[in-house]
Amino acid sequence: MIQIDALPAFNDNYLWLLQDAASKRCAVVDPGDAAPVRAWLAQHPGWQLTDILVTHHHNDHVGGVAELKQLTGARVYGPANETIPARDVALQDNATLQVLGLGFQVFAVPGHTLGHIAFYHAGSVPLLFSGDTLFAGGCGRLFEGTPAQMHQSLQRLAALPENTAVYCAHEYTLSNLRFACAVEPDNPHVAQRFADVTRLREQNRITLPSSIGLERQTNPFLRVQEPGVKEKADERTGHANPSPDTVFAALRAWKDKF
Repeated sequence: MIQIDALPAFNDNYLWLLQDAASKRCAVVDPGDAAPVRAWLAQHPGWQLTDILVTHHHNDHVGGVAELKQLTGARVYGPANETIPARDVALQDNATLQVLGLGFQVFAVPGHTLGHIAFYHAGSVPLLFSGDTLFAGGCGRLFEGTPAQMHQSLQRLAALPENTAVYCAHEYTLSNLRFACAVEPDNPHVAQRFADVTRLREQNRITLPSSIGLERQTNPFLRVQEPGVKEKADERTGHANPSPDTVFAALRAWKDKF
């Protein structure tokens, strides 16, 4: 049985720590800072960090990789099409890997960065480590890719089973849902989730993981084909957006200034 905990880093990052208590082995996803992982290992003597999974090259995701590899000898997995420090295994789309006895499939999900990947485990409780592509209630900014690329990437993730647990890399849920409320003011699922997340954040509690089912109900970037979402995008741009890609582009541009 694998346990997954969030190690907070910086202002709003989460480093995801996967733990196998039977073997006292652990793995970490996107360690932008080595310090939280070093602290956890110091508090858990006898444990070994064996694997480091990286979704993309931004420093808040890779800043601690080289130090942790030097400290522990962990194997570093990262996207083949980006420069990842200390990477041992370069991963292409649809590659597979085993981490702590769990099988993962790699999805290329360009948009936030061009080489961005996500890690998916298709178990009885499916797991998705989505980095900065799919957020709870939102999606990453387009630093390198196009709206069409990001829309396609999000549609690929949205097609996963609805009970897939979504582990993204930032605590952006409340601000994302404020935007979702503006896009779909009459969506009762959005209103309920906004209330729930507001309560969690007032108690300084984490809002993750999400699920694919919840994202389909409440994340405007996965709902660009809904008539009400398209209407809001058309209203925002002042003209009809002819395709889901262009509706997505209108929403992303709106969110960037929201």
